[in-house]
Amino acid sequence: MRSLNIAATGMLAQQLNVEVISNNIANLNTTAFKRQRAEFQDLLYQTERRVGATSSDTGTVVPVGVQIGSGVKAAAVYRMSDQGNLINTNNPLDIAIQGLGFFQIQMPDGTTSYTRDGSLQLSPTGEIVTADGYIVEPGITLPSNTIAVTINANGQVLAQVAGSSTLTTVGQLQLANFPNEAGLQALGGNYLQETPASGSPVVGNPGANAFGTIQQGYLETSNVNIVTEITNLITAQRAYEMNSKVIQTSDDMESTLSQIR
Repeated sequence: MRSLNIAATGMLAQQLNVEVISNNIANLNTTAFKRQRAEFQDLLYQTERRVGATSSDTGTVVPVGVQIGSGVKAAAVYRMSDQGNLINTNNPLDIAIQGLGFFQIQMPDGTTSYTRDGSLQLSPTGEIVTADGYIVEPGITLPSNTIAVTINANGQVLAQVAGSSTLTTVGQLQLANFPNEAGLQALGGNYLQETPASGSPVVGNPGANAFGTIQQGYLETSNVNIVTEITNLITAQRAYEMNSKVIQTSDDMESTLSQIR
């Protein structure tokens, strides 16, 4: 019976759905995490009576054919890029992006990755780096006698050194935008990588054109809505149970047929 295979594809689809939802829930408190959504497509159909075929010598047309589907398949796991909330940390090296854009991170192999996680630190040489020690491009180093640092909405980094009451500009943060953010490949560690699907990055200063602004002393939270995720989880569980019920029913029908004498 086709229903056995069809229901099996449905169970596999809902298993993937639960895995995506569980990853969203697991990253509820991950800085700047973007929730994901599983999307599905129906599989090929077997045509037993073609719609639009002539049904008589006089040219009458079949208005509705007979097509039997073969189940469901995963089409994509889509990343939702809506803005997370901003929380105040009072840490001058915590920065959040309000709007579009990604920080550019120089990886150990020389490539550039992208993130919205703005929980930054200082290296032993005073360079602004990520929590993993990776340089935030274009590379900004604070003077060794810095006593205060200010990062304004346009990404300018200003330092106040000991013995001076004025602020000195020491660098300019830049953001990157992509034509298709959902096409970025996740590397883990809050890092994303450019792909042919994402398109090439457009780099600019915060606050310019379509780029977001910088909020110092804030971090962007995950955009996961726990109520929505729990609702989706229950729906996926019920769908999984219904598909398993189809398999059980199909097996019972097969057993009934085999017992006919």
